[in-house]
Amino acid sequence: MLIYLLVLFVEGLIIGALARLALPGRDPMSIWATALVGIGGSLIAGLVVYLISGGTRAPGFLAAFACSVLIVYLIRRHRGGDLTSPGAGMDPGRFGTRR
Repeated sequence: MLIYLLVLFVEGLIIGALARLALPGRDPMSIWATALVGIGGSLIAGLVVYLISGGTRAPGFLAAFACSVLIVYLIRRHRGGDLTSPGAGMDPGRFGTRR
């Protein structure tokens, strides 16, 4: 069980990091938040692919990546940013704290 959780964390970290790199600009997120973005993207991709295919296909890396990019974009929009900047009033050196 511990190995499964570790692999899940590492997979989420890789997918989340690639999703953060796909959008230009700095994202003030911790390693934990990055891993959660990747895990959430994988979960959402799995549900979407399951509903679309009728349960016959497993989600791939690209579906998880696309959903993770969408999550990073939605986080930016929530912070007041847009596609190219993480958010107005965010201090990049303080990991998401406002000025």
